[in-house]
Amino acid sequence: MTGKFEIKTATDRQFHFNLVATNGQVILSSQLYTAKASAQNGIESVKVNAPIDSQYDRRMSKSDEPYFVLKAANGEIIGTSEMYSSKQAMENGIDSVKHNAPEAGVEDLTLSS
Repeated sequence: MTGKFEIKTATDRQFHFNLVATNGQVILSSQLYTAKASAQNGIESVKVNAPIDSQYDRRMSKSDEPYFVLKAANGEIIGTSEMYSSKQAMENGIDSVKHNAPEAGVEDLTLSS
């Protein structure tokens, strides 16, 4: 079983999505989009780019916590991870996105709000 994408509405009526693993943990979050269709396009871009290791930019936060961003072919950031406790935990997070994203379904949570 794979994870799922959840499309949500932010408080300012913009849209965003999370990739949620089968254990319920958010493993990738998007930016805010003004249109739901843009968020849906972002999900498709994650599905395409997730299996490609070179699309991941491994970074360190100002407080020295590892995290990663997933970029589209044009270099735009399409998703950001949580902060991790170690580089190995971050690599496990990348592996989880690679495994979950390509076949993940989409749950539109904006319909119930």
